[in-house]
Amino acid sequence: MTAPVLALVESNTTGSGREFCAAARARGIRPLLLTRDPGRYPYVAEDHVDVLDVDTSDDTAVLTACRGMGAALVGVISSSEYFLVAAATAAATLGLGGADPAALLRCRHKDRQRRTLAAAGLPVPAFRAATEVDEAVAVATDLGYPVVVKPTTGSGSVGVRLCRTAAEVSSHAEALLGRTSNERGIAGPRLVLVEEYVTGREFSVETLGATPIAVVGKRLGPEPYFVETGHDVPAPVERHRSAELATVAMRAVATLGVGWGAAHTELRWTARGPVLMEVNPRLAGGMIPALVRLATGVDLVDAVVARATGHVTTTVPRARGAASIRFVRAGRSGTVIATHGTAAARAMPGVAAAVVTVRPADTVTLSQSFTDRIGYAIASGPDPATSAQRATAAAAALHIDIRPIPLGSEP
Repeated sequence: MTAPVLALVESNTTGSGREFCAAARARGIRPLLLTRDPGRYPYVAEDHVDVLDVDTSDDTAVLTACRGMGAALVGVISSSEYFLVAAATAAATLGLGGADPAALLRCRHKDRQRRTLAAAGLPVPAFRAATEVDEAVAVATDLGYPVVVKPTTGSGSVGVRLCRTAAEVSSHAEALLGRTSNERGIAGPRLVLVEEYVTGREFSVETLGATPIAVVGKRLGPEPYFVETGHDVPAPVERHRSAELATVAMRAVATLGVGWGAAHTELRWTARGPVLMEVNPRLAGGMIPALVRLATGVDLVDAVVARATGHVTTTVPRARGAASIRFVRAGRSGTVIATHGTAAARAMPGVAAAVVTVRPADTVTLSQSFTDRIGYAIASGPDPATSAQRATAAAAALHIDIRPIPLGSEP
């Protein structure tokens, strides 16, 4: 008898992509990765994941590959934001479970998402999209400095920058509008989003369908960038504020029509209450699903795999304590010459994982985005303060020696 197949359209390079494959196998389902370049994903060879060579920049090619799997195919999903629409389109065409492709597309374009949320009366920053550098500067001047300038598509804080002057807006907008391609190999942004800079503590709400699973406290690196340096589950915040954050997030998910599967909604708590930063119609990155599993017992990765393959799971969160992650960020570009400290970190109280994600001879290039994170430590504890202290201490024990690239030797 042929094993049922779950088609995975590309992947993220670390984290949940690998976990999707493991969750499928645990359910007796064969994961099959559709990709143009399996070498991008080290776990594929390590875990002996089957691969199908497909031009994933072409939605028709993805659909054709999935159709060719016949009756064995039980689901089509992606763990990468850039391929959500392609996977959902194939699933819908083949009569399989999945999110609404049109809703995903509307949600993925931040300018369209913002307009939809604002029209529904939900709290969002003041914003406008711009197609030209001069227009971006005019919008920023109208909104008032400082502003945040970002691509209208993307993830992982890539291209997101706080701009305090017209010169900074001009320079950053020009760089974004000049990009040639994204992760799908498709032409890059011809729009930038210029928005009011909203101050306040940052949170995310992790949801599955119509159920809020966890409110997460987020830690960010120094401005003018917004690189996430850590997360805490549950968020260290008053109960009534946590409930209000969850309520606003669920309203946003429902308004956008992306409540089929997992969603990761980012908000800031401001003087006027919760303000929506963005809704991502996917599982969170940054190992947040692992923290949720430790703190609540809900396995979000398995739940998404189950939904995509027609199974039902129980996703009632139950407090089991707290969990935190702290990332190690590269301090400079260069070549990794040595890594050490993982054994010591893993031996610390409450530490569930301590990982260095680069190897000797790897090249590290600072991008002021999630790719600057080159290690992490996850720890649990009876409360967020304890788990945070443990994760911070374990991350501090991880050491990555980087030799800087000599001046003038860059390609």
